[in-house]
Amino acid sequence: MTDKINGLHHVTMLASRASANNAFYTQALGLRRVKTTVNFDAPDVYHLYFGDELGRPGSVMTSFPFPNAARGRRGTGEASLTAFAVPVGSLGAWEDRLAPLGPTTRETFLGEERLLVEGPDGESLALVEAPGDARLPWTGNGVAEDIAVRGFHSVTLTLREARSTAELLELMGYEEAGREGGVTRMRLAAGNGAQVVDLHEDPAARPAVQSAGSVHHVAFSVADRATQAEVRRELAQAGFQATPSIDRDYFWAIYFRSPGGVLFEVATDEPGFTRDESAETLGTSLKLPRQHAHLRDQLVRHLEPIEGVA
Repeated sequence: MTDKINGLHHVTMLASRASANNAFYTQALGLRRVKTTVNFDAPDVYHLYFGDELGRPGSVMTSFPFPNAARGRRGTGEASLTAFAVPVGSLGAWEDRLAPLGPTTRETFLGEERLLVEGPDGESLALVEAPGDARLPWTGNGVAEDIAVRGFHSVTLTLREARSTAELLELMGYEEAGREGGVTRMRLAAGNGAQVVDLHEDPAARPAVQSAGSVHHVAFSVADRATQAEVRRELAQAGFQATPSIDRDYFWAIYFRSPGGVLFEVATDEPGFTRDESAETLGTSLKLPRQHAHLRDQLVRHLEPIEGVA
């Protein structure tokens, strides 16, 4: 499947308060909320999507805000850091912008300048200066174009043993692109801009406990359902058990567990977030999966109000 995976599609995290989650990703990071919907399996919980203007694959951070959820515990078997790409020379401005929200740490890692920050539920994030990233940013939330987030740069997976996950990523088209300390960088040669996965091997760490601030799953992008079916067949031939393709309204998804315990998804780029809203109005109304449409009145009363949602 070396030519089928385009890079990251989205990253989905767990949160504790929808309003705080929404405020951080839209106001602090300047992303656009491109969809306001609910969890397919727990419709009393939002599913929020934040990304670029259209929620293009490789730009979208999503969240399940479970009210009053406890903090998760970092450890192995999870995506421990989600990194966003920003223009070269912009980290100083980001330090100033994010300083009121908590401490930040600036460092050089694998030859790149990055700023480490925490989200409202303690989620580990980074802004990475990415030269030559031509993706267009969303600037509608007041972040200037010369510093605005372009999309994902990478995710870091923390694992007790990294080699088996590296072999899976090689099957998916990734190649080793560098090492620093206990981290091995895997990169696609071409794709959607979000083409890096870092593998942090830590044999002594405890297993992660997922809750607020944890990444629930990491999704990889493919063009369409036919390509997804080919990827599923190749995964099966390699011994991985992926789910059937599931309709998630804005993409089709298959899921499987990686060797290190991280839940992987392979999601289609089609049909996208404009299937039920215009590009101009993305994220401004509550959209419900068909099977939960009859719950609208109940959910509107139950769900925490979010700024900008009619």
